[in-house]
Amino acid sequence: MTASTLAPAEARQHSPRRHKRAWGFHLVMAPVSLLWIAPMVFVVFVAFRSFDDITSNGLGSLPHSFAFDGFVTVFSDGLAGGALLNSVIVTVFTVVFSLLLASWAAFALSRYEIPFRRGILLLMLAGNLLPPQILLIPVARITESLGISDTLFALIVVQVAFGLGFYTFVLHGFMRSIPAEIFEAARVDGAGEIRVYLRLVIPLTRPSLAALAALATTWIWNDLIWALTVLRTETKFPITAELLNIQGGFVSQWNVVAAGAIVAAIPTAVVFFIFQKQFVSGLTLGSSK
Repeated sequence: MTASTLAPAEARQHSPRRHKRAWGFHLVMAPVSLLWIAPMVFVVFVAFRSFDDITSNGLGSLPHSFAFDGFVTVFSDGLAGGALLNSVIVTVFTVVFSLLLASWAAFALSRYEIPFRRGILLLMLAGNLLPPQILLIPVARITESLGISDTLFALIVVQVAFGLGFYTFVLHGFMRSIPAEIFEAARVDGAGEIRVYLRLVIPLTRPSLAALAALATTWIWNDLIWALTVLRTETKFPITAELLNIQGGFVSQWNVVAAGAIVAAIPTAVVFFIFQKQFVSGLTLGSSK
């Protein structure tokens, strides 16, 4: 018997094992998935219940009503409108400037013989390993001394500073995987460094940039600790900080609190589902090089 005739037989022998492993995987992960989804389903049920239903039947009971009272209260009382705009401003500017600066730094560190470039990269990455709790007071003092405290600009600067190291590290690993012959061919054709960066590097790193953009959007939008550290005025709060005000002002109206949580979660969920394919593929593009 030849190897070509043995291969199908071996495949048939291994297929039942793979089938059993697949069933075992699904049996284990199905309860874990349900356990993960259960809190989100509970919040959705609470958000669409009326206040009278919750008070008369209890928070944990099955819904006996379907109402939009919580969402109406969130938007009619001005609890989410300004906060959503603040979050959009902070997130958009932070993502754009973070990825722009990170791409510049990664391009320089990956393509030029800069002294101690490995140490510079590790130093930038080491800043992300520090617990943010130990930096709250220094960051607050620095923003006050610079005169930018209690502004969205200060929050953007802080977010860019603390995300720059990780974004540079990821882009550096991908840019190093680009063959050097491509850069040499571009320079032979007369392309300068700016043209190489704009016409060559950016198009090739687009999947990684899309993945980092989705990841950064989720991180920045859901941030609470830096917003409370830098900002003081409630009208400048992003949506995460505004949720604390909603919880404090409507402590017994759980449908309002749940509605505010859903409003805060929808934008990041939409961004993740739009860039889901790029998020998965972009972060693994340079892993095998």
